[in-house]
Amino acid sequence: MDTVQSPFSRANYSFRRADYAHWHRQQSKQHILRSQLGFRDVSSSRPRACAGCVHYHGIAYGYNRDSRSLLVCGFHPYGWQQDDTCPDWNDQQ
Repeated sequence: MDTVQSPFSRANYSFRRADYAHWHRQQSKQHILRSQLGFRDVSSSRPRACAGCVHYHGIAYGYNRDSRSLLVCGFHPYGWQQDDTCPDWNDQQ
């Protein structure tokens, strides 16, 4: 395999690298702004019955916001609906 890259490949690589550096810089700035504005104090979106459970999944599936649905866990896809503790709760150890 030839180790010499074509000029187009090198240019493409440098553009991707510069684009990633720009993206990373923007993410760092947003992180600093969030920490300064107190976004660390936002409460968790995890249901109270699922706090600390190893079965918690918490990923939303769907292609747009209207049809997206949150999968809480494999046992209770919409989360535990009663006030008492979940019978399938396991500690994350």
